[in-house]
Amino acid sequence: MPVESGSGATARQVKQKRKAHPISIRRTNSSEQERVTSQREMLEGQDSKLPPTIRQTLLELFGQIEREFENLYIENIELRREIETLNDRLTAEGQTVDGGDLSKGQLKAKASHSTSQLSQKLKTTYKASTSKIVSSFKTTTSRAVCQLVKEYIGHRDGIWDVSVARLQPVVLGTASADHTAMLWSIETGKCLLKYVGHAGSVNSIKFHPSEQVALTASGDQTAHIWRYIVQLPTPQPVIDTNQMSGEEEVDFSDKDETDGDAEGSNESPTIRVPSTTLKSHQGVVIAADWLVGGKQVVTASWDRTANLYDVETSELVHSLTGHDQELTHCCTHPTQRLVVTSSRDTTFRLWDFRDPAIHSVNVFQGHTETVTSAVFTVGDNVVSGSDDRTVKVWDLKNMRSPIATIRTDSAVNRISVSVSQRIIALPHDNRQVRLFDMSGVRLARLPRSNRQGHRRMVCCTAWSEDNPICNLFSCGFDRQAIGWNINIPALLQEK
Repeated sequence: MPVESGSGATARQVKQKRKAHPISIRRTNSSEQERVTSQREMLEGQDSKLPPTIRQTLLELFGQIEREFENLYIENIELRREIETLNDRLTAEGQTVDGGDLSKGQLKAKASHSTSQLSQKLKTTYKASTSKIVSSFKTTTSRAVCQLVKEYIGHRDGIWDVSVARLQPVVLGTASADHTAMLWSIETGKCLLKYVGHAGSVNSIKFHPSEQVALTASGDQTAHIWRYIVQLPTPQPVIDTNQMSGEEEVDFSDKDETDGDAEGSNESPTIRVPSTTLKSHQGVVIAADWLVGGKQVVTASWDRTANLYDVETSELVHSLTGHDQELTHCCTHPTQRLVVTSSRDTTFRLWDFRDPAIHSVNVFQGHTETVTSAVFTVGDNVVSGSDDRTVKVWDLKNMRSPIATIRTDSAVNRISVSVSQRIIALPHDNRQVRLFDMSGVRLARLPRSNRQGHRRMVCCTAWSEDNPICNLFSCGFDRQAIGWNINIPALLQEK
């Protein structure tokens, strides 16, 4: 995450994926073709209401499944032979070591250990093979369309956070390590206003629920509240190009670095002084958010505390302590006085302010590394993302274990959940953005190629529920934000 100076930060390195090492199996092409031909003839002779193309696809998929399990069966036989050979060798060694016999218990322990290792190898191979089969099914059924619509270019350093205004005029807000926050026209991609009141990296931006007011958190140990007035330019027709499936694999090659003066960002109006400054933290303020109603805000800091402020008086109402390490994010419930904070201590905490007299706290444990963000959904769920490459869905009524776990191949940054579609957008260190439903099923992956997509770590995502042009935004350390049009067929969202 950002440092106080706001420059020189680099993305985390991503570990290489583990690769399966399947055993090569030889078979004759003639027998394989004969078996497939006989299967097709048998199925073609049966009555079916399925279209021929779908039947053909099913035949190919079932053929893949049969071949994978045949490989597993043959490898299982080979592993059993290895076990028998190992047991024989151990028995022979037990009769000759130091002229004495090994006890039956010692021999059994050695054989059991070797068997356990081989069994684990078999399980790993099985999982890799079955995962490949399941992936082939998803590729053929998921036709989610993810189209890049607009790029928002103008920051001079990485963009840590992106947010969408909740009322008219609907604008896009970005927070950057270049010490500025910018407001953009979603339709044209033009910078409408720049806020330069912070003396450090701007780490987050959130819009007031009912007023034209923005809240920003910074590495200068403060949070600022500032009012804005913008006039939207006349929108230009959007060219429907670069349409790609969210599941399509595309090779990637880096583009040239973006010039920070693009899009005429220097010509936009500038706000230099906030209307309110919130000072109480002794470290970087990494995130801030409005409580329901907009009369109070919560901030999260690297000083291991979260603070609750009164907006009108700027006074500190509560200091929320308990985390053992630096906080990484905070989020408020859209309709209730609930706050969730996440931390590098591998936990996130739920703070309940619904009773003015007392506030309770619950600790969620389940991640093994830094919890980078935790956000509310409509209802009684919280979704958390972590550097341990997992995303977990939790029920607030049962904190012992998650109701769903999403495992990925890269660290997860600031996630967001679509209120209307209940879709989770995952920004990754490896420049990918993936979409999942609440049950953990992958729906799509945003396109990334030498022509479009992020070139460096993706830091944050944000949904815009009512915008017909762009309904998902992402930002990254490549100095740009991107607007996407996501079309998820209703069939893919059914449970």
